[in-house]
Amino acid sequence: MPELQLLRPDHAPALLAFERENRAYFAATVPDRGDRFFARFDEVLRERLAEQDAGVCYFHVLVDAAGAVLGRVNLVDVADGSADLGYRIAEHAAGRGLATSAVREICRRAADSYGLTVLRAATTPDNAASRAVLARTGFALTGETRLSGRPGLTYLRRLEGDEHT
Repeated sequence: MPELQLLRPDHAPALLAFERENRAYFAATVPDRGDRFFARFDEVLRERLAEQDAGVCYFHVLVDAAGAVLGRVNLVDVADGSADLGYRIAEHAAGRGLATSAVREICRRAADSYGLTVLRAATTPDNAASRAVLARTGFALTGETRLSGRPGLTYLRRLEGDEHT
């Protein structure tokens, strides 16, 4: 069973491989990270780890038994008991319930380990898989937004008292 791990420097090679292998797949439903992300990956990773050390973000990777990254699940903009949730699963691992189980786990960690009480998420209307994951994991649709110029939907989940569901 894949394991959700807090991002560490030694994840770098597998994480970069994951991002490169799935770039086109992700770009079909979420904004592309851009060439700059890949060109300065080591610097970006150091910046993300510094944000994590400061407690303003928590970055996680979903890894298989061999150490390959199957997905990412991140909590960003942590403040005042809340954070924004983002996740992505590798194309070859999609459709197996990994996103749902990883989001459930991150909700538990958000409440139990990080002391959060509210998570926000957003996705595009055409990303049916992401909308389904959010619905299955207790997020409620709250409104509309723009995501890199595209229409988006916003979601919210309160963690108080129900984080173990």
